[in-house]
Amino acid sequence: MQQRRRFSEKWLLGFCLGFVLAFNSIIHAGASIHEYRNEPFTTQSDAFFFHGGSEGLYASQPKSKDKTNKGKSFIRFDSVTFVRTKESTNNVNEMQQNTGLVEAIILEIKDSKKIGASFNKHDAICCTPILSKDLSCKVGEVIIQNNPDNPGWPKRIKTFFEGKNEVVNMPPLSVDINSTGMYYLYFMICDPQLKGTIIKGRTIWRNPEGYLPGKMAPLMTFFGFMSLAYLVLGLVWFLRFVKFWKDVIQLHYHISAVIALGMCEVALWYFEYANFNSTGSRPVGVTLWAVSFTAVKKTVSRLLLLVVSMGYGVVRPTLGGITSKVLLLGLIYFVASEALGLVEHLGNINDFSDKTKLILVLPVTFLDACFILWIFSSLSITLEKLQMRRSMAKLELYRKFTNSLAVSVVLSIAWIGYELYFNASDPSSEPWEIAWIIPAFWNLLSFALLIVICILWAPTRNPTRYTL
Repeated sequence: MQQRRRFSEKWLLGFCLGFVLAFNSIIHAGASIHEYRNEPFTTQSDAFFFHGGSEGLYASQPKSKDKTNKGKSFIRFDSVTFVRTKESTNNVNEMQQNTGLVEAIILEIKDSKKIGASFNKHDAICCTPILSKDLSCKVGEVIIQNNPDNPGWPKRIKTFFEGKNEVVNMPPLSVDINSTGMYYLYFMICDPQLKGTIIKGRTIWRNPEGYLPGKMAPLMTFFGFMSLAYLVLGLVWFLRFVKFWKDVIQLHYHISAVIALGMCEVALWYFEYANFNSTGSRPVGVTLWAVSFTAVKKTVSRLLLLVVSMGYGVVRPTLGGITSKVLLLGLIYFVASEALGLVEHLGNINDFSDKTKLILVLPVTFLDACFILWIFSSLSITLEKLQMRRSMAKLELYRKFTNSLAVSVVLSIAWIGYELYFNASDPSSEPWEIAWIIPAFWNLLSFALLIVICILWAPTRNPTRYTL
């Protein structure tokens, strides 16, 4: 019985130490396909408004003059249909050709102030007879002030209802992107008679290299390199494992499993981004697996890091009465992390952050802080007990482990500060091309901690220094 207990304790300790990939706060998620499924317009000032998408797009490559899409960047309107209510057709003349206008507006974020105007301390989106005299705009249309540095932009595309027709199809066309920037697409209606109009169809956004949005595109390459890095680490660990296979202990098997786990995780994210880049959509199945896999890994890593920090299997045989508290904290963290991941990644193809995501980030951040405080308070107690018992080898090991965690926490706090500054910056000046480094940092930090664990608990001819 005693032998079985020691085996289980060694198993948990080894799994704890090998699974230390903690403190990667969140994993923030071509261009893509935006689907519109009978969605209504909402009231915005004096117009009806529908947000059709927003993405970072790179300029088309100069050599993309062939008939294929390779090297081209564009926004394509595909089967976009507008449906107005039957009531809106009652007051129109059947013989009249144009009886309602819907405008598609494409603009770069820096040109957002060129849409609409201010008049008598009121903001107006649509042109009125009074405004038409001062702004040379056309009554009943969206006010657009052209960019002198980029003629023809913001881009306006008009679609008219004819007679008493309740449905109008937007002609299929593509808008080439020749300037790198964050682009927004809005559908707008100035005619109050078109209240209740809905939109269906889709638009296709493409970057020169595929369908990944601009902020996400570098992440595919990043996860490809991370897969290679895990492969190299796994190979080095395997060679060390084979060399001292007669002296390996249970924790070495679990560190090996964690390396394989990390390799599978980054490979899964690479596959998810690669599929997104080639198809323009995010398959629910693959994304759900990737998000859930990451949430489980983050939760278990924190729980097991907490357990090993408490000295389980080193200075105490069991966790005692705090087991339920540890499991409850882990359950709450998993739910919060899973919810955040699903909102951030599942079906999301836009290059912008919303308030829902911000709300879900707060509990995850708070729970991370709870883990950090509990872990370091537990480590302090464990180090004190080891020092009292004069277990110098284990004490030195835990000191190095504590120092590594301390460095990771300092780096995490500094990076969180940068991330808050980045997210709080003006969208028009946000360097979205480098936004990918924010989630990439957390993955690199986790990988660095795993390397530290592999070095500290590498297989040797003297494995007793790891055990009770």
